[in-house]
Amino acid sequence: MSVIPRIAAMQQEMQGWRHHLHAHPETAFQEHMTADFVAEKLKSFGIEVHRGLAKTGVVGTLKAGSGNRAIGLRADMDALDLTEMNDFAHKSRHEGKMHGCGHDGHTTMLLGAAKYLAETRAFDGTVHFIFQPAEENEAGGRVMVAEGLFEKFPVEGVYGMHNMPGTDVGKIAVRVGPMMASADFFFVTVKGVGAHGAFPHTGIDPIPIAAQMVTAIQGIVSRNADPMDAAVVSVTQIHGGHTTNVIPEDVTFSGTTRAFKAEVQDMMERRIREIVEGIAAAHGAKVEYRYDRRYPPTVNSAEETELAAQAAAEVVGAENVLRDLPPVMGAEDFGWMLKARPGSYVWIGNGAGEGSCMVHNPRYDFNDRILPIGASYWARLAEGILKKAA
Repeated sequence: MSVIPRIAAMQQEMQGWRHHLHAHPETAFQEHMTADFVAEKLKSFGIEVHRGLAKTGVVGTLKAGSGNRAIGLRADMDALDLTEMNDFAHKSRHEGKMHGCGHDGHTTMLLGAAKYLAETRAFDGTVHFIFQPAEENEAGGRVMVAEGLFEKFPVEGVYGMHNMPGTDVGKIAVRVGPMMASADFFFVTVKGVGAHGAFPHTGIDPIPIAAQMVTAIQGIVSRNADPMDAAVVSVTQIHGGHTTNVIPEDVTFSGTTRAFKAEVQDMMERRIREIVEGIAAAHGAKVEYRYDRRYPPTVNSAEETELAAQAAAEVVGAENVLRDLPPVMGAEDFGWMLKARPGSYVWIGNGAGEGSCMVHNPRYDFNDRILPIGASYWARLAEGILKKAA
């Protein structure tokens, strides 16, 4: 392990930042105190600060030397709508909100790298430190890109990182191609004709119609997707009816689809529509259908991933850079940035074994031991890509 000594010396300082952020979680587009904290730190490091993208986004710009190359390093800032069940001193002080995915740690690691790079400036070019709001559910990355992130802050590549519970401390996972899946959401309303429960023939019952739709949708993956392509369709909510002797006017259901390829997304969107419209028509009902492409797949480009692997190897050693971990069906809105620019997204081990738990768990906590590892990775990545001339 070759953690940068100056960053290792910042361990307690970074831990203090992380615990402050953990204790004051804020959710999508409401990260006002978090953004203020990040902006104040960046300014104190002598880094130029820009605010306002996606409401609460913060971008710090650091230039060194005379080079005209630029890269982006991105961390997410938002928390979850989740009640924390931990009892340590830095537990959430905001009821019903929790940093249950480690974004407090991601923000801290990027701040640590920013402080180090501002002190040393051992690179030639520009680093944009991108602190993104609303990664959870609301696709703040999509909003930042749509509002001109890369027009205002041009980069040749953009890089992201997420902690991974279940992977040992001191290991970093990288891979070319898909790292995480898309996350799309569908919403269906079946409109029938209400009636007395004793006289179903006088109405059009939306409940069995919706049930047929849900059953038919489950066959999309097994009968419409190429068996060599990964895909998921899950109906996760059904709502309808309000008493036992009344056939309701409508039923709503919704769910999610996941895939690694855009053409599989296209197929699932089309087939759900065909199924719900066809079954509704067969029963004389009407249907409303909406499909929201919330997150695209997170797909790493080859050249940038090799650069990420080299930086990771400098910090944790080549033997601890994991190149063979499979992609996961979870999603990450960093995919929107990778659609706009080439780049790479890595996983940093958050610890395995007893006491560790997966993200989005009310007892999760980011592992402070990896703060210097992640900050060193960011620093070595910037220095390696934007090398000073000999």
